[in-house]
Amino acid sequence: MNSTVDTSDETKRVLERQFDTAWSLTQYHLDGLTTEECLWRPTPTGPHVTQLPDGRWQADWPEREDYAAGAPSIAWLTWHVGFWWSMTLDHCFGPATLTREEIRWPGDADGVREWITELEGKWRRAVAELTAAELASSERTRWPFHERPFADVVA
Repeated sequence: MNSTVDTSDETKRVLERQFDTAWSLTQYHLDGLTTEECLWRPTPTGPHVTQLPDGRWQADWPEREDYAAGAPSIAWLTWHVGFWWSMTLDHCFGPATLTREEIRWPGDADGVREWITELEGKWRRAVAELTAAELASSERTRWPFHERPFADVVA
């Protein structure tokens, strides 16, 4: 018996299952998260968020990407998830004008859950509309990679 599988459709199904698993784990960790936990600093140094005089929250941008800088706070980690998703959505599906400086931490755990869940929905809808040819193409791959199949970004 010769069974053939359309690998383009299978690639999309694998990416969707992989995303479903990652999203389930994300929800598990976000569900009980408190603002106090977000703002707790595990070490005296390390990436964190700072409330600006106007009430908005700005994330640190470390010069180094290693643990020598200090452990990041949960607030910074949740900002970083939102940063990557926001940038990827804007640069791969939008006008590609968003900058790191424009992305603010929401200010509390409820805001984090709302923000990350909104980004999840936008991402899921955008990826669901992609064809196998678009996943194989590098046309949308404008951030964080270049000249790679868009499936690499989705993965």
